[in-house]
Amino acid sequence: MSSLILWHVSSSLSSHPEALHICLMLQVQNSYSYTESNWAADISAAQAIGIDGFALNTAVDSYEQTKYPDAFAAAQAADFELFISFDMTYEWETTDMVNLVKQYASSSSYYKWEGKPLVSTFGGDSDSNDFWTTFKTDLANAGISISLAPAFVDYREPDEATQMFSNFTAIDGFFNWWSWPADENANLTTDTDLAYKEALSSAGRSGPYIMSVSPWQFKELGDGQDWVEQCDTLWEYRWQQAIHDVEPDIVEILTWNDYGESHYISDINPIVNLGDLAPLYVDGFDHSGWRTMAKYYISWFKNGTAPAIEEDNVIYWYRVHPKSITCSQGALPRNSQFPEDAVFAFSMLKSAADISLTIGESTTTYNAGKGVAIGSVPFSKMDGQKPVIEIMRDGQIVKSGTGSKAINTTNCDYYNFNTFVGVV
Repeated sequence: MSSLILWHVSSSLSSHPEALHICLMLQVQNSYSYTESNWAADISAAQAIGIDGFALNTAVDSYEQTKYPDAFAAAQAADFELFISFDMTYEWETTDMVNLVKQYASSSSYYKWEGKPLVSTFGGDSDSNDFWTTFKTDLANAGISISLAPAFVDYREPDEATQMFSNFTAIDGFFNWWSWPADENANLTTDTDLAYKEALSSAGRSGPYIMSVSPWQFKELGDGQDWVEQCDTLWEYRWQQAIHDVEPDIVEILTWNDYGESHYISDINPIVNLGDLAPLYVDGFDHSGWRTMAKYYISWFKNGTAPAIEEDNVIYWYRVHPKSITCSQGALPRNSQFPEDAVFAFSMLKSAADISLTIGESTTTYNAGKGVAIGSVPFSKMDGQKPVIEIMRDGQIVKSGTGSKAINTTNCDYYNFNTFVGVV
């Protein structure tokens, strides 16, 4: 789970105006072939939608830390920020963690929360409070006072929030990793976010509350790693929760390039080795259109008001097989019954229009007002068809587009609940 992260804090929502960031997780594990120019390209693409930094979620292996010099050089050149996120599913030694923070904490591109270098994690709740106290104390003895905001992933239940801060007196903030429903056919609520945000405040901690936002969750790698969550409209309503309900200190997008779990919003990078199985459900499944939606919501979150829409767009996404299909390879993923067999469309309009969604003989038309709206059309019996999306005003087609992937309802080589994302 080695990653980079992007973050944002809205000045209208936060009492920490120097921390104006949206962060995005990027897997350092997937940077094996990166040079400084590859880092620069990722940074440029992220900055184009309003992202201010990456969190370098890093595992223990032979190469990930060797990628840091190029990452920080590219960040400094672009006035971009980075912070370290330790992947604690690996056996990190405190000495190695301390040395890595010491090496980069003084960089002008290292992100600081209230003047202190921010350090986060994936996991780490299986380590004791003494482990984290030692980590922070050793850094303090080296003259570095950090703000520690880990993602303790075993803590998800709202009624465990107060106890978690009691158990871990060493932590300063908290990162709620859970940005997908928990194996249920229902929308994700904000109960966990609100409980841990309040518990952090009640515990008198000074660190940030970090809320995760993610578009999708599907994995098909065998050995029990086969699952999908109910994410049909998650990318839309989770941003709404961040803006209207939770108002976190930092929003962390999961992720930039975790292709294996299908929640990437970067372009699919051809120099990244995804192994043998992930390419079977990743290759050709573009998610870059979700960045158009992200840019809109990032601006809203940063500025406190919905941005003006200057160009009509419809972002659409769909799976290419119905959930009932039997495939020749792979395993039927856990929760396969949850996703709807449908094409989803998110309209961003300068003025009101009709949005037409057609797949085969099935058409759904809905009136969308100025601003944003969402609709869908089912596809369950439309073998070989590609969705057609049209924006219409006064009976005239203003824009139209056709999905580049056909929906196959009869043949399937490998179970694939990933989604293709396009833009009209």
